[in-house]
Amino acid sequence: MAEKTMNLRGLKCPLPTLRVRKMLSSLKTGDLIVAECTDPLTAIDIPNLLRQTGDSLEGKAEAGGVLSFRIRKK
Repeated sequence: MAEKTMNLRGLKCPLPTLRVRKMLSSLKTGDLIVAECTDPLTAIDIPNLLRQTGDSLEGKAEAGGVLSFRIRKK
């Protein structure tokens, strides 16, 4: 299983979500993405994307204006 960190800081909606979707399509089951975003709308968009794709959100954190999402590919 691989873990990839995506630096999506500074990107505005919908770019962070589109890039996470693209990364998920290239991963194998069980792989993990850590997506680091600064757009506050990703707090809504990323969970909505995962409901569509069926992948799981393992954790969400915010520190210093950066939202971090731990996403497991299913």
